Amino acid sequence: QVVFALNQTLLQQESLRAGSFQIPYTTEDLIKHYNCGDLRSIILNHDTSQVPNFINASLPAHERITAQEIDSYFRQELIYKRNERMGRRVKDLLEEHPDKSLFFAFGAGHFMGNNTVIDVLRREGYEVEHTPSGQAI
Repeated sequence: QVVFALNQTLLQQESLRAGSFQIPYTTEDLIKHYNCGDLRSIILNHDTSQVPNFINASLPAHERITAQEIDSYFRQELIYKRNERMGRRVKDLLEEHPDKSLFFAFGAGHFMGNNTVIDVLRREGYEVEHTPSGQAI
């Protein structure tokens, strides 16, 4: 699986360089939607946006199964579990210091797709509000 993932990543990078493959959104698109608080946008609503996409219709059936297994593993281990840990840490700190103001900063990837840090906190009963850039907190 590691060799397969490495080969697919290299093929994807070669396709990007050659211009035969394009990412469906630009960095400017990501910034615009993030700043507007549009985190559920179709552009950002990819559970695996932080990891290479190995699932590809042109793969033979046995390789497609491998790609799905790797994709599922990455989504679970690198995104969902990490967001769950981070959300629990935030909750614990808020509960340990109820009389203090705390500030938490996360990369944009922790707010994209499903099972985000925000989703974890909301499940724990917290109200989370978006503050647009330029707006005072």
